[in-house]
Formats: sequence, structure tokens, C-alpha cells
Amino acid sequence: MARRYDSRTTIFSPEGRLYQVEYAMEAISHAGMAIGILSKDGVVLAAEKKVTSKLLEQTKSHEKLYKLSDHVSVAVAGLTADANTLITNCRQQAQGYQLAYSEPIPVEQLVQRLCDLKQSYTQYGGLRPFGVSFLYAGHDKHFGFQLYHSDPSGNYSGWKATCIGANSANATSLLKQDYTEGLSLKEAKSLAVKVLAKTMDSATLGPDKLEFATLHQGANGAVVYHAYTPAEIEALLEAENVKKIIEDKEKENNS
Repeated sequence: MARRYDSRTTIFSPEGRLYQVEYAMEAISHAGMAIGILSKDGVVLAAEKKVTSKLLEQTKSHEKLYKLSDHVSVAVAGLTADANTLITNCRQQAQGYQLAYSEPIPVEQLVQRLCDLKQSYTQYGGLRPFGVSFLYAGHDKHFGFQLYHSDPSGNYSGWKATCIGANSANATSLLKQDYTEGLSLKEAKSLAVKVLAKTMDSATLGPDKLEFATLHQGANGAVVYHAYTPAEIEALLEAENVKKIIEDKEKENNS
């Protein structure tokens, strides 16, 4: 039945479904995981890098975490080329608002503008949905630190902690168990590392397979986006005793 209705994004099936949008979401479920955790004093973003070959030269730039403006950053899961187009649009929207009103764009307004674009690609013929989901970490004077998630349909929602990509169901279950209201940025970083270590398919976890960033307020009150270097990621993993977490996971799987 689906084959009769999945050739166009503008055709509803008799059950009221848009199959091309669902296929786009399915593509995201095979991408590297990304996690966002909101704390009382910042937001943590962490993402799994899919290393396709050991011969591939690792770039110094991030492929899963991006800075949109001084007060907003994103983690992506899905088609990187699609993400690059949307990120460029986001940056232009943020700078256009700054130029027009001489203040940073509110976080939710930026998310909504991007989601309007994503939704339009599900409504007109000759287009396909963007095969990428975003986690937005941001701060504004209206609501403080915020975390949002958007999908290819153009829907978005606010979260305290969430994840996208492969093994997101298991990661969400762990977040539900371990997330507590009002946790600190340090505790949020520990939780992100723990969830990644327990849910990633890899037997090891290192800087070559992980990207990490935080959004927090500096000593002068300004919002600071900090993308971790490989050395900082290595130090964080050692401090959280990731090897033991992975060993315990393997024991549970073998028992």
C-alpha cells in the first residue's frame, strides 16, 4: 500500500501519513547519536562521529556540532550536506535579526524560522524533506538557557534532555532514569558521557569518535560556546572513568 503513496511528499496515504517525511526520519535513526542536556547553568551537547575508514583524514573542524551565533549552537544527526544548507540559513537569519534590531535573535524564534523552511519542503511538489534533525542549545534574556529539537517535518519542541540518531531509544530511557531537575553543568557533562558510553555500539570511546561542547555564561555574564579539543575530551573521559562504564556494559550484555 505504501508504494502507491510514497513517490510524492505532497500525497497523503489513506491513513493520513506522508511516507517521504517518515523515510527522512528513518535516515536520521541510522546516523551517529547526538545528545543535549539542559542544566541550571548551561547546556551540554555531545555527538558520536561515525568513522567510516581508518584511512580517512580527520578534519580539525567539527562535523556534528556547529555554532550558529554567539548565543546558539546545534548538534546534528542525519545527512551532513542537508545540515550545511540549513546551518547557513540559520546563521543568515541570526545575523539579519542582529543587524535589524541590534540585539540577538530569541532562540525559539530562530528555531521557528528554520522549521518553517523545513516544513515548506514537505508541502510543495518537486522537493524532498531535509534528512536531518537538530538539537539547538541557546540562551536569551527572555527564557535563559534552552534546548530544542526539530525533525524533517518542521515540528519542534523544547526539552530538558533528549537525543537523536542511532540507539536514541536506549539513550532516552537512560536519560529518563538519571536526569534530575536542576543539575549542574558538570553533572550534565557526566550524564552525557555515561549515556554515550552505555549506548554507542563501539567497544571504545575516544576523541576520534566523539564531539563535545557546552554553552554557558562566562565570568562577565556573556554567553560562551566552548567546543572541546581532543585533549579536553580525553581528559573528560578519563575523569568519568569511561573504561569501567564500558566494561560493566559488556558484562551485562554477556550475562
